Amino acid sequence: MDLLFTLLATVVALGLLVTIHEYGHFWVARRCGVKVLRFSIGFGSALYRWHDKRGTEFVIAAIPLGGYVKMLDEREAPVDEADLGQAFNRKDVKQRIAIVAAGPIANFLLAIVAFWLVAVIGITTLAPVLGPVEEGSVASRAGLVEGLEVVEVDGVGTRSWHDVNLQLIRRLGETGQMQVMAIDGPGATPQSYTLVLDDWLRGADQPDPIAALGLSTWRPEVPPLLGEISPGGAAEAAGLQADDLIVSIDGQAVNSWLAQVVPAIQGSPGEPLALGIERDGQLMLLSVTPQAREQNGTVTGFVGAGVAPFEWPEHMVRSIDYNPLVAIPVAVAKTWDMTVLTLDSLKKMLTGLVSAKNLSGPITIAKVAGDSARSGPESFLNFIAYLSISLGVLNLLPIPVLDGGHLVYYTAEWIRGKPLSERIQAWGLQIGLTLIVGVMLFAIYNDISRLG
Repeated sequence: MDLLFTLLATVVALGLLVTIHEYGHFWVARRCGVKVLRFSIGFGSALYRWHDKRGTEFVIAAIPLGGYVKMLDEREAPVDEADLGQAFNRKDVKQRIAIVAAGPIANFLLAIVAFWLVAVIGITTLAPVLGPVEEGSVASRAGLVEGLEVVEVDGVGTRSWHDVNLQLIRRLGETGQMQVMAIDGPGATPQSYTLVLDDWLRGADQPDPIAALGLSTWRPEVPPLLGEISPGGAAEAAGLQADDLIVSIDGQAVNSWLAQVVPAIQGSPGEPLALGIERDGQLMLLSVTPQAREQNGTVTGFVGAGVAPFEWPEHMVRSIDYNPLVAIPVAVAKTWDMTVLTLDSLKKMLTGLVSAKNLSGPITIAKVAGDSARSGPESFLNFIAYLSISLGVLNLLPIPVLDGGHLVYYTAEWIRGKPLSERIQAWGLQIGLTLIVGVMLFAIYNDISRLG
C-alpha cells in the first residue's frame, strides 16, 4: 500500500509539473500563431488521446516521466505551402525565444501559486529554540546555549527550524563568519553571536547543517507513557498496552520518552529489552524485541508504540499564515530565494564546495513525493514548488537539448542576424545529450547508493 501511495504521489507531482511546463510552451506558441501538432504528457504508447478543433492531438502516454509539445516545423517534416506561416521555424527569433522560455517560466509561476496556497492555508510549526549545544562545537564556541531562540541568521529572519536550515544550507562549503541573532525568551532583546566557518561541510555527503554546528532542537520533558499501540507490532506482541508507564529498561530507571526510551529502542534492533511497566498501580516486567527497519542507510529498531499526547508550551508553537493579498509578495519572494539558492547550490557543486553525491534522481524524488504527501497538503505543496523551481532552473541551463540551450542558439541568432551553422548546432546537440544522459545516470547511481 505504501508503494502504491508513493507511486501515485510521484505520478501526480511529475504529471502536474510536466503539464504546466509544456502548457507554457503550448500557450505562447498558439499566441504566436504556431500550429501545435501534439501535446503529450508522458512518453511511449498512448493510453488516451483526443483532438481539439484546431487539430492538435492531446496524448496521455504510458511512461509519466516527461512530455513534449510538437509544433509544425520544416526542419522535422515537409510543410504544406498553405501552412508555412504557422511553422515554428518561420517565426521571427523573438517569438521563438518567447515560446522556448515559456516552459521554465510556467514552472516558476507554478511555484509561486504553490507557495501562495501554503501561505494562505498556513502552517503550524515549532519555534527554533535550541536544545542542548554540543560542547566544543562551532555553536558552543560562539556562545550559543540551550534555551535561546534563533530569530535571525545572516540578517534573514527565522520563524521556524525550516527557515534556520535554509539559511544554513546557503553557507555550505564556505569559510568565513555567520551572524546569528538569538533571544533568551519571548520579548527579550536579541543578542548577536558570531560563528566561525572553515570549509564548513565542504564536499559532505547529505550534510546535516544544524547538527554539524553542534545544535539540536529543544524538546519538552515527555513522560514515557504509552499511547497508541500498532496492531501486529512488537509492542502488541509483548503485551504492552496504552497508558502503560515505562519505569525501567534493562534494570535502568527511565523518566524521559525522548531522551531514554526512544534511543534504547532505536539502538536495539532484533535485541530483547526488559521493560519495567507500571499499569494500574501495579509493576510488571515485559520483554519486547524491537523490529528492524532501515532509515537513511541506518538500521534502527521500532516496536509499534507511540507516546501518549502531551502539550507543547504555548510560546513554542507558532502559526504562520497570511491573508491572500499579503501572501502574493511572500510567495514571489520565496520563489526568488529558492531559485537563487538552487543556482548557488549548482555553482557550489561544480566547484566542489558541495558534494555531487547530493544530486538526486527519480528514486529519491519518488520517495520525497510519497513522504511529503503523507505529511499533509502543505508539505506536498512545498515539495511541488521546490521541484518545479528545480525543473525551471534545470531547463534554463545553457545546455543544448534543454530549453536553455535553444535560448542560447536563438539569442546568438538575434545578435548575429543569422542562425548558427547546422554543424555547430549538431555538435552542441551531441555534447548536450551526452552530458544530460551522464548526469541522469550519476543521479540514479546516487539514488541506488542511498538505498544500499
